Amino acid sequence: MKCALLQFNPKVGDLAGNGAKIFNLTQKAWKKGATLAVTSELALLGYPPRDLLLYPSFVEEARLKALEIAQKLKDKDITLILGTVGQTELGRGRALANQALVIASGAIEAVYAKRLLPTYDVFDEARYFEPGQKPLVIERSGQKIAITICEDIWNDEAFWPRPLYALDPLSDLGPFDILVNLSASPFSVGKQQLRENMLAALTQKTGAQALYANQVGANDELIFDGRGVWVAGGQVLARGQAFAEDLLIVDLANPPEPLPQDALGPEEETWEALSLGVSDYCAKNNLKTVILGLSGGIDSALTAAIASKALGPENVYGLVMPSPHSSDHSVYDALALSKNLGLAQTSQISITPIMMGFDAALKRLFQNSKPGVAEENIQARSRGSLLMAVSNKFGHLLLTTGNKSEISVGYCTIYGDMCGALAVIGDLYKTEVFRLARWVNREKIVIPENTLNKPPSAELRPDQKDQDSLPPYEVLDAILKCLLEERLSPKETAKIHDPKITFKVATLIRAAEFKRRQAAPVLKITGQAFGVGWRMPISCRSVFTVNK
Repeated sequence: MKCALLQFNPKVGDLAGNGAKIFNLTQKAWKKGATLAVTSELALLGYPPRDLLLYPSFVEEARLKALEIAQKLKDKDITLILGTVGQTELGRGRALANQALVIASGAIEAVYAKRLLPTYDVFDEARYFEPGQKPLVIERSGQKIAITICEDIWNDEAFWPRPLYALDPLSDLGPFDILVNLSASPFSVGKQQLRENMLAALTQKTGAQALYANQVGANDELIFDGRGVWVAGGQVLARGQAFAEDLLIVDLANPPEPLPQDALGPEEETWEALSLGVSDYCAKNNLKTVILGLSGGIDSALTAAIASKALGPENVYGLVMPSPHSSDHSVYDALALSKNLGLAQTSQISITPIMMGFDAALKRLFQNSKPGVAEENIQARSRGSLLMAVSNKFGHLLLTTGNKSEISVGYCTIYGDMCGALAVIGDLYKTEVFRLARWVNREKIVIPENTLNKPPSAELRPDQKDQDSLPPYEVLDAILKCLLEERLSPKETAKIHDPKITFKVATLIRAAEFKRRQAAPVLKITGQAFGVGWRMPISCRSVFTVNK
């Protein structure tokens, strides 16, 4: 039996466009001899549909579109397992279910409802769906095929040290030959190997082959890497492309030699993921060009390089905005970067007159105080206003350039350098920014060497350096990983790292929460990013509150 994994890039809510892609891919698979085709989770809607699901008219339109696809396939000898949404028949609980429809001979032959609904990190499926109650096993070509959806296979007690759910949907399936899983598993660095290890363990445990269809493409802050797989006997036999659409057709009766481990390293994964995040954000919002401030620093340089990869340098615009405190090399480095990348245009506007205007306007009010953070932030807000003006005037999407280290401790100016629609590197710590930038330069100098080698500085005052107010980034990032990702308390972290620095960092994290609530969406590439997966209250006695 030949089977096809339909790995395509859906646009959330585009039922007509997604439906056309599903039909065309299924027809193409049929022409290549496949008799079973599998989409990703909620493929007809695009994942995650979020509160679109609260509109009955949208759900009804999805139902009609699924029936239309079924009718168009009625003369094709192929079974389509389609990810969509549908009404439950329970008469209680939530009215919707996350479904897989078995479509054959022009009709919906069977319906499976997802049984495990994740509510951690970026997931909130219990807000919308009622969990399914029954397994589903169908038969094709003498093979028993068990149908599952994403989380349903992520709860094997033999694989996970602490399963999240009391129920394991695989335990009550009975015997089966093929495990089919419709997935929309968001990308994070290194996650593919975890998926493949898990599927390998399941095939060894059950003796069945596994067909895993995963969504590809970026929707808002979430990035999906595809890489659907065919696994049998603990070995990966076929793998879909990473970060690209693919039609993966496999012949279950003729297994090939096992594939080696996925070859993408962490830097290449990160590069491809962030590039896809930028390109899809623009494409799915009908935007063609972007703009960002170029400071001569590492963060804006890497962001510009990613945007150039995503959209082509001819669609990336830069704005250099020196202040009285900007060094000559910062301007030179920014212009050199623009030339190296071949950006569409890089303009230069001095913010000195703007700062002088602010100083004059505030002179009377500020006359009895010493210059400090308020005056320093005027620089960032002046630049933010200029960037927003150019963005508004020419329709360029404004990219923010802050990294995760800065966002964590509030080393960023709200309504200043935080202005923008998308935070491209907001899930990369500063040390990771440097690492990825050096990877970008592995074959030729793209990011100027001076940008890579000079001490990081926001140039808020003469000779100012980031380390005037922050620990060295190697120290800061190690502490942040303990506090944010390992969920250690400040006291626990202080047993590993310098207590004084640790408590200072924890206090800064706590104080910056209101800024993060107003920040641009962050492209997520780790297990814990700021955004929909970070739900810390602003007004509270936080775990980051340090006892004095």
